[in-house]
Amino acid sequence: MKAPRGGGAVRALLLDAIDYAGLFPPAELDMAGAVAEYASYLASDDAWALGRFVVQAARLEELGAAARGLYDSDDVSPGAERFWPVSAVFGSDVAADMERVNAFHAAHGTDDGAWWARVAGVEVRAATPAAVAQATRIVPEDLDRFIEIPVGGDVDALVRAIAESGAFAKIRTGGTTADAFPASADVVRFLRTCIALEVPFKATAGLHHPLRGEYPLTYAAGSASGTMYGFLNVMLAAALLRSGESDDVARAALEEQQPDALHLDSSGVRWRGHQLAIDDLLQSRDRAIRSFGSCSFREPIDDLASLGLL
Repeated sequence: MKAPRGGGAVRALLLDAIDYAGLFPPAELDMAGAVAEYASYLASDDAWALGRFVVQAARLEELGAAARGLYDSDDVSPGAERFWPVSAVFGSDVAADMERVNAFHAAHGTDDGAWWARVAGVEVRAATPAAVAQATRIVPEDLDRFIEIPVGGDVDALVRAIAESGAFAKIRTGGTTADAFPASADVVRFLRTCIALEVPFKATAGLHHPLRGEYPLTYAAGSASGTMYGFLNVMLAAALLRSGESDDVARAALEEQQPDALHLDSSGVRWRGHQLAIDDLLQSRDRAIRSFGSCSFREPIDDLASLGLL
C-alpha cells in the first residue's frame, strides 16, 4: 500500500475518510456496479483513504446478495478485503430500518464465508430536537449515529439535542443543483456549533474535489456547472476553528480555490500564514470531521494526484 506524497498531513486528513456512496446521485450506480467498485477500491493502493460503503437501509438485503455473489465468484479483485464496514441511510421509518439492520447482521454479520459486513453507522435526517431524540432512542449507542440537520434552521438547538443524545451530526454540503449548496456562512456556523459542543460530524454531497471551484453538477453530458466546496476546504476550516481561529478565517479557508495556497507535508498544513501540526489534524479528525461522503472514490483520489499530493 503506497503512502501519500503529501506526507503525514494527507494521511492524517484522509485515513478512512472517504465514505463511498456510488449508489447515490450523481453516480447512481446499480447495486452490482457499486459493489464491484467498492471491492476494487479495497484492493487498490489507495484503500487507506477508503471509508464505509453507504447504502439505503431499505437496500441492505440487496447489498448482501450482490456482495456474496461477487465474493463467491471469480470476479472479485484479488486482495479485496472480505469484511466491509457499512453506513446505512435511514428513511422516515427509523424503527423499520433498524429492524432491517438487525436482519442484515443476522444474515451477514458473522465471519463464516467469503464475505461479511457490519453496519457501523446509520445516517438519519431530523429537523427538530424532538426528532433527534426519537431517532436516537431507537438506534442503539453501539452504532455511530449521524443526524443530518438543515443548516438553515436552528443549528444550535439541533446540535445540542445531538450532543445530549451522544450522537454525531451530519451536514449536506451540496447536491445536483446549484441551489443545493449552502452558503459558506451557514457551513461555518454548523462547524463552529459542532466544535463548541464537541459533536463530531460527517459531511456529504458535492465533495468530489479537494478544493472549491466550478465543476459539473452531474455526470451527464452537457451538465450545468456550479460552485462546489472541496473536501480539503471543509477539513481545513474545521481544523482551524478547533485551533481557535475566527469564523472569518474559517470562511476564507472554506472558500479557498488556489492550490498553491495550501501546503501539506510531514509537518502538517500551511495555509496563508496559518499552520496546523499533524497532531492538530489528527485531533480534528477524531473530535470534529469523521468522514465525508462521495459518490465517487476515484475522483477525489485522482484530483489529489493531479495536485501532486498522491
